[in-house]
Amino acid sequence: MTKPLKRDATYADLVGVPENFVAEILGGELYASPRPASPHARAAGKLFVKINGPFEDGENGPGGWWFLPEPELHFGADVVVPDIAGWRHERMPTVPSVAYFTLAPDWICEVLSPSTESIDRRKKMPIHAREGVRNAWLVDPLLQTLEVFRLESLRWSRIAAHEAAAKVRAEPFAAIELELDTLWL
Repeated sequence: MTKPLKRDATYADLVGVPENFVAEILGGELYASPRPASPHARAAGKLFVKINGPFEDGENGPGGWWFLPEPELHFGADVVVPDIAGWRHERMPTVPSVAYFTLAPDWICEVLSPSTESIDRRKKMPIHAREGVRNAWLVDPLLQTLEVFRLESLRWSRIAAHEAAAKVRAEPFAAIELELDTLWL
């Protein structure tokens, strides 16, 4: 696992991290990850486009969601930046003009890379569970996998795992079929 840059980190420490890094405070520890490589960036970008049209814009889908790439989420002392987050309109009727969000999303997606997978799984997933995020996806562009999780009694249950060129309907976006091969380089 990547080691923290600093323990007992403050928001001032986070702001001091160069802009070419994604900085987070997880359990009081400051982590900084370099901007993602092309497999990661492609998977996150393509996935955002695939779900945004039907679920935010209502194009051939039900609408009712807001999505943001890399939003900064403040949960107490933790500052978390998922690759993509989504809020249902019922919980967040409009997207506020803010630098960060304190309302937990309904869904998050982390695109895994060798340098961040352990942080995403061991540090960030428990924080998202504690905050009541209902669904989480872990996408691995190198292994070409999608893991789908549902929060049950404040614990993550892996409800599905898909790989390669599978065509899937994955919770909470089962209203559309997602062709996984479109996410991979």
